Amino acid sequence: MPVPALSATLLDWYDHHARDLPWRVPPAARKAGIRPDPYRVWLSEVMLQQTTVAAVRSYFHRFTTLWPSVAALAAADDAAVMAEWAGLGYYARARNLLKCARAVVADHDGRFPDKVAGLRGLPGIGPYTAAAIAAIAFDRAETVVDGNVERVMARLHDVHTPLPAAKAELTALAAALTPAARPGDYAQAVMDLGATICTPRSPACGICPWRASCAARMAGTAPDLPKKTPKKAQPVRRGFAYVARRADGAWLLETRPDSGLLGGMLGWPCSDWSDVPDPAPPLDADWSRLGAEARHTFTHFHLRLEILTARLPLDAAPARGQWVPAAAFRPASLPTVMRKVHDLAAASLRHD
Repeated sequence: MPVPALSATLLDWYDHHARDLPWRVPPAARKAGIRPDPYRVWLSEVMLQQTTVAAVRSYFHRFTTLWPSVAALAAADDAAVMAEWAGLGYYARARNLLKCARAVVADHDGRFPDKVAGLRGLPGIGPYTAAAIAAIAFDRAETVVDGNVERVMARLHDVHTPLPAAKAELTALAAALTPAARPGDYAQAVMDLGATICTPRSPACGICPWRASCAARMAGTAPDLPKKTPKKAQPVRRGFAYVARRADGAWLLETRPDSGLLGGMLGWPCSDWSDVPDPAPPLDADWSRLGAEARHTFTHFHLRLEILTARLPLDAAPARGQWVPAAAFRPASLPTVMRKVHDLAAASLRHD
């Protein structure tokens, strides 16, 4: 099937099968002249990095309810935004979210640039996100390539070069299919195809709009693609987490440094995370080993946190951290690994 026909076929499929997503303008509405809100497109793309649609929905709803515009987000309190982001992971995204919103307001009069070059100049916006915003929000003929698109292209063209080495080849193949007309809808159509039909396991080839042209389907190799270079085993780092509760029920928490993992997030005072961590209690106390460890996996390593707990008097003066009253403490505002620590330690520090 010629390239224009492939693109047209996919757009026709998308017109009938587009996913209903809270940040998306459906194809019928878009044809009727309703334009996507660049703020919502940008916010969704940042949230969806390394995160599933199912996980993002509730966060997107809360963010757009609390901060319905880029100006509202730019004016938001940092701690409030970080707390709402808790659980989504990859916390540098939340810090860059605020930096980007403030740059849009300060440098662009509250309007997102409508071209890739301008978008790339904003904090936290890389090549993929810039292309996605330009295509989806502004209908620029940009090639948008995420994991779904890589998988679709690898199967459509029966590419056996393993990822990540195949990225440039798959991007070129995707670019050849990007149409000048409706590029925003087309970008979302390819991603929907990968998410709903050309799935990682058991692709539904029988109902795929590109089945007649799919080289991997004809070769019988579709389930095996894309190939990936085996990952190296992840190292294990260890650390100590200190959970203290004052006689009035307040919890001792600290805001982590802006740089590094969980930067700017609220959490329990911890030691360093390393092969052999040095104990680093936030104050002298009768610390008790809980006998349990919180386990969490980051992108490049597994973390094991040994938990120590202590009950402290009202006049306790920690060297670092701040006391958070029980009424103001929300475990849901903690990043996932810190919430795991809380869930393990809370019973031993229940305040009656």
